[in-house]
Amino acid sequence: MALVLSAAVAPVQAVALPAVSGTATAPGSYGFAEDATRIEGARTTADADPLTPGRSYRSSLPSRDKVSYRLDLDATTNAYVSVTAVPPPGSSVSVVDGLKVSVQDAEGNSCSVDTTTFGTARSPHPIAAWGMREISPGKPLCRADGAYHVTVERADPEGEGSSPDTWELEILAVTEPQTAKAGATGAPQTWDSATPQPLQGDAEQRKGAAGFAGATPLDRGVWRDELRPGQTVFYTVPVDWGQQLAVTADLGSSDSGGTGYVSDALEVTLYNPARGHVARLGVGYDGDQKSGSLPPLPPVDHANRNAPLAQTGALRFAGSYYLVAHLSESVADSFGDGPFATTLRVDVRGTAEAGPDYAGESDPEGLFDVSEEDREAAAAGVPGGDDTALRVVAVSGIGTGSALLVGLGVWTLLVRRRSPVRS
Repeated sequence: MALVLSAAVAPVQAVALPAVSGTATAPGSYGFAEDATRIEGARTTADADPLTPGRSYRSSLPSRDKVSYRLDLDATTNAYVSVTAVPPPGSSVSVVDGLKVSVQDAEGNSCSVDTTTFGTARSPHPIAAWGMREISPGKPLCRADGAYHVTVERADPEGEGSSPDTWELEILAVTEPQTAKAGATGAPQTWDSATPQPLQGDAEQRKGAAGFAGATPLDRGVWRDELRPGQTVFYTVPVDWGQQLAVTADLGSSDSGGTGYVSDALEVTLYNPARGHVARLGVGYDGDQKSGSLPPLPPVDHANRNAPLAQTGALRFAGSYYLVAHLSESVADSFGDGPFATTLRVDVRGTAEAGPDYAGESDPEGLFDVSEEDREAAAAGVPGGDDTALRVVAVSGIGTGSALLVGLGVWTLLVRRRSPVRS
């Protein structure tokens, strides 16, 4: 039976289309991956439950205890585990309070240790640290197959002012295959390290999401959002092999007439596709407009993992890089509840190059690639995620049939993306 659509019928104002949820609306809220599996962290490594690469998990971290999880690995695959800690809104946190993630092999040898703290703003918000087991000629330990143990704890559990609350955790384990042939054993020595000029132009509105899982895509451009004190928003930017990312963040002036100064009032943190920390910037605030930039970053290169600096080493693969912006709770004390205009000037420089010849697939598949779908999503601002909601697309002066065709076209584009959509 044929379905005939006519454009000659009465015009309609809108068509309801599937889109995304997870847009950050409430300060202190976090958008956990909806397909995350609940798992309990063990008090000893002997009792640790396994993490399956490519899957998301939810867990919790008490204020004084360590919790452990297990990774069962072969002798050839690089593995990364990112842990995002979410303190309850209104928690008290100190400058050195934060999250520590470590990975050890079955014999207790240390494979990696990473610590992230809240910093001088002392504002509770989602923070992430990562651990890794990597196969490298320069690292003789942690190369065998078998069980590896991921331990998560507070950065300063006994410190004065450390949060006494239990934190919720989101955990993601991923794998990266080895290259088909031996790669460089040293980091690239030459790259344009000059401080780039911030990208100029009129800002386009684009709302950040509430978590990593549904992060709002951005491409090269100037993007504006409005944040309230205590709010954290998540964006993602596709950066291919050989490309350099530069980011400047602006915090607009206050209209409240308040006075005072807030250190690191706006914090913007860059994470790589495995949710590993790359760099951060902090913008102090006295009520007038302020601006800050990430430090100059080298081009994305597989050989960056050989660099002595952790910042360069984190730029080891292509894919979707995350920008996480947080407005400190303390801003409200001097300048009111806002919202406050924030602008991200995102510049992706350089021509995409061919990546390494991987001898297999990552898990999840395509994590360290930039596809045409990724670029289209970044241009359109269509986030990926795990749930489906409704988006209303205005359609004026056209018939119901044409509107329906437009709706079906957009829906087809959305469902063809690698993950379900989120708005």
